[in-house]
Amino acid sequence: MTDARLDDAEEAHLRRLTDAEADGDERAVEAALRPKRLDEVVGQARVRDQLGLVLEAARRRERAPDHVLLSGPPGLGKTTLAMIIAAEMSTPLRLTSGPAITHAGDLAAILSGLNDGDVLFVDEIHRMSRPAEEMLYMAMEDFRVDVIIGKGPGATAIPLEIPPFTLVGATTRAGLLPGPLRDRFGFTAHLEFYEPADLDLIVHRSAGLLGVELTPEGSAEIASRSRGTPRIANRLLRRVRDYAQVRAGGVVTLPVAQAALDMFEVDESGLDRLDRAVLDVLCRRFGGGPVGASTLAVAVGEERETVEEVAEPFLVRQGMLARTPRGRVATPAAWLHLGLSVPSAPAAGDSTLFDEA
Repeated sequence: MTDARLDDAEEAHLRRLTDAEADGDERAVEAALRPKRLDEVVGQARVRDQLGLVLEAARRRERAPDHVLLSGPPGLGKTTLAMIIAAEMSTPLRLTSGPAITHAGDLAAILSGLNDGDVLFVDEIHRMSRPAEEMLYMAMEDFRVDVIIGKGPGATAIPLEIPPFTLVGATTRAGLLPGPLRDRFGFTAHLEFYEPADLDLIVHRSAGLLGVELTPEGSAEIASRSRGTPRIANRLLRRVRDYAQVRAGGVVTLPVAQAALDMFEVDESGLDRLDRAVLDVLCRRFGGGPVGASTLAVAVGEERETVEEVAEPFLVRQGMLARTPRGRVATPAAWLHLGLSVPSAPAAGDSTLFDEA
């Protein structure tokens, strides 16, 4: 029983290496690696230039910037940009999250504590409760909220004035935001996955902050396996640093980086154990599909949500897996990645794997 628990814990640890989400301990480490000013941000050139223009215009008018909505996959820097907005405007940053705001009263308490020009950052804003969301409409537009005192026919609405502030909302699922809320943001930015060259610069910068000695080839190898995500790049850098200090004299060279990442089961394409397990089952056991998501999850011994939210997005983005009306299908790239021969195409007139049911 003990060995099984240890194996499960080890697998969970390995899976977190390529998970774009961060836990509490990692957020503390990330804080030391975050850029503090807009000109320190690497990558996201379009968003950086647009946001810089918005902030500079607000400074010249001596007014709070428009509300900002940042969307995109986890680990790309939405929280970092919120902190930078506050730093660039020389104002305090108040942080909260959508799931923490369960009642309109929770939001009213937060808003009433704001000062003129403060930046309020709401992470996962699409997960706010509906009553709080409706209160936020008026706060964003008119800088006031109505606080309800009492219940039933005797209830009284007391208007509460709020100093002008800037709301920075972050979401990984912009499509879940209602239109009225989305329309109240003056500036909306979508963060894209990073190119390897930008990740290489981020790894070099983080290595300098962490005191890690690495070669250009070692840095490029870490960047190439980071799935386009700075958070993953920094996480892999720390694990490679550990390997180098214990087994390789402390210098991260190309062979050291390769050996360390292979040890932690992150392959040359950035796939981890779960990713390869999904492809292996799909190709070897089900002949490439189509396979339903639930069946695929049972076959790899994971929950359906884990397969759909952790493994599938990256495999789809890499062109190794396709979601079809009939189920999940392995592409030729998946077969080649596993070192298997790509099955021959079906004869003309035969049903294909991509046909609808």
